[in-house]
Amino acid sequence: MKITRLTTYLVPPRWCFLKVETDVGIDGWGEPVLEGRAHAVAAMVDELSDYLVGKDPRHIEDHWTVMFRGGFYRGGGVHMSAVAGIDQALWDIKGKALGVPVNELLGGPVRDRIRVYSWIGGDRPADTATAAKAAVERGFTAVKMNGTEELQFVDSHAKVDRCLQNVAAVREAVGPDVGIGVDFHGRVHKAMAKVLVKELSDYRLMFIEEPVLSEHHEALRDLAGLSSTPIALGERLFSRWDFKRILSQGYVDIIQPDPSHAGGITETRKIAAMAEAYDVALALHCPLGPVALAANLQLDAICYNAFIQEQSLGIHYNQRNDLLDYVCNPSVFKYDGGMVGIPKGPGLGIEVNEAYVKERAAEGHRWRNPIWRHADGSFAEW
Repeated sequence: MKITRLTTYLVPPRWCFLKVETDVGIDGWGEPVLEGRAHAVAAMVDELSDYLVGKDPRHIEDHWTVMFRGGFYRGGGVHMSAVAGIDQALWDIKGKALGVPVNELLGGPVRDRIRVYSWIGGDRPADTATAAKAAVERGFTAVKMNGTEELQFVDSHAKVDRCLQNVAAVREAVGPDVGIGVDFHGRVHKAMAKVLVKELSDYRLMFIEEPVLSEHHEALRDLAGLSSTPIALGERLFSRWDFKRILSQGYVDIIQPDPSHAGGITETRKIAAMAEAYDVALALHCPLGPVALAANLQLDAICYNAFIQEQSLGIHYNQRNDLLDYVCNPSVFKYDGGMVGIPKGPGLGIEVNEAYVKERAAEGHRWRNPIWRHADGSFAEW
């Protein structure tokens, strides 16, 4: 079996799909994308294809090693996202060739379903209590919300109060037993994170996500001692080497690698195993499309420390297309009782609607995240 072609498709709302073809008619799909840099990732896939065309797609570990190490310069969001999507597609091919789901090739499942959460509200939280209640009525047992708008290095307590009021309203709307994740989105600097983490401790949160940017990981030492709320982090880390320093410090309770950013199934499994050795939970990051979600679920099936899964159904980014639009078998994602089943079909377990992918790729996208500024005109983290 030989790889014959790699083709990327940029499709709305902000995704990139990859089809890897072989000379025996077995194709694999991946989702190589870095939100806001999709074209750059597609170009990197094209560069990596020079090495891959003509190779046996089943030699996944060797291909991963060469894609990562063979270019001398390595790592970072664009490179690792391209490797990730290719890796997903290679696992899809191998599973299809053998007639088994990817998780069977990785040792078999430790679970057949996993809890999922629903995003509520948008980038500037409003009506989140109503959205949270609606999510619970749809069967979700956990939700995640953006905690705050932009914050200066040191900002007003009025903004802190607005955050607390918003979280309090959500807690009151959903009751004491629904999990609530509060995402600081890297918008908060250390000084204000100390205030918010402490003030939020009364709301029995499921976790606080990205209380500070990953590059300020040393601040986690101070934050961890202020509250019993678990700290989650990792969507902007791209390899086991990035996670090594985070895990070794011991201040993170939940890691959130994204299998479409962090080197795919091959690398994310290794990151998850590292975390398990530190008794750290896994909550894979996935505000993306159906190929990415299928890859996430194959990992959830085999990672013992996985406890909840992000998914993008109905997320505020999905304005022109949604999660299930690009698959022929949307029922493969069986949402029930706040959980979703692990796809059981061969490979990633989904059937991509290629004709619709091509139709929407004709429109494409140039999604960019918002650029925010503080009242004084300086740049604000989104």
